Amino acid sequence: MLVIRPIRNKDLDALYGMAEEAGVGVTSLPANRDLLARRIAQAEDAIEQRVAPEHARYFFAMEDLDTGRCAGVCGIDARVGLDDVWYNYRVSTMVNASSELGIHVQTPTLFLTNDMTNCSELCSLYLAEPYRQGGNGLFLSRCRSLFLADFQEFFSDKIFAEMRGYSDEEGRSPFWEALGRRFFSMEFQDADYLTGLGNKSFIAELMPKYPIYLPLLPKAAREVIGKVHDNTRPALHMLEEEGFNFNGLVDIFDGGPVLEAFVRNIRAVRESFNRHALVSRQEVETPLTADNTVLVSNGSFRDFRVIRLPASCVRADTISIPAKAAQALQISSGDVVRIVALKDKHVANVPKRRFS
Repeated sequence: MLVIRPIRNKDLDALYGMAEEAGVGVTSLPANRDLLARRIAQAEDAIEQRVAPEHARYFFAMEDLDTGRCAGVCGIDARVGLDDVWYNYRVSTMVNASSELGIHVQTPTLFLTNDMTNCSELCSLYLAEPYRQGGNGLFLSRCRSLFLADFQEFFSDKIFAEMRGYSDEEGRSPFWEALGRRFFSMEFQDADYLTGLGNKSFIAELMPKYPIYLPLLPKAAREVIGKVHDNTRPALHMLEEEGFNFNGLVDIFDGGPVLEAFVRNIRAVRESFNRHALVSRQEVETPLTADNTVLVSNGSFRDFRVIRLPASCVRADTISIPAKAAQALQISSGDVVRIVALKDKHVANVPKRRFS
């Protein structure tokens, strides 16, 4: 059985292994053991409410209860840009016209912006290779929506995700080669690593503040603006299915797109609902599939837990939860849990689009 829970220091070895496996481009998971240890410590401070809500960085782990292994991670930053300046490029258009000459020119450009400042960010999504099957990626990504649904007061109305931009098999980014390298004598891998260490604002402050005229960039760089890395396509589709859309912003280093949504419009937030738990001694025999699965969270802040169950467990006023699953959720009969379908499917006994 897999369960989502707050990350702990005991997960450091597994987290470091996933960071090494992730390679270049997953900025929020640099292969630096000390930094990852600090990231876990920050997450523990956040979940224990030892920091101000706006500075909280929540970090969750997927644990395989059968092996004790940390199988994946995901995170939410409550606010960005409050300590260091948060930069993106906005893909825009500059118009020049002369009625006398009969000329009207529209030129695509990139403008350096701070538009996402004070917004919440979905981040640090990574699933270990052996677990990339059976809807585990959906489970890991969408568990965060249940946390958002129960604790909306700690987050902004708008939330976004920066997607990993395109790079080739050797880790080269055409966007970086055409733009970033002009201002920094370093490889993309080095710039990406420094970003993961928290040096993004320092590097960004040395980037040109004036509009970048896209026709001046090589074709290879223009073609990857707003494109994602091949390994990131599943994450992109998961967010789009939940109501996230490209907002016209891209990463300043690799040109990856920024997707955003209002929290209240996220499918798994909007369609989630509450039920009283009824702990059962009977085990569930129905196999889990992406189409028949619901996510169930315990509604706890400090001891947040999410598991998966067949949708057939949901009743009009209750949800039947096997004892082993209840133990994983740390709940008892009568406790209120939050439920949502893993995919955009109707759950029996539940009015669609109900959020309580």
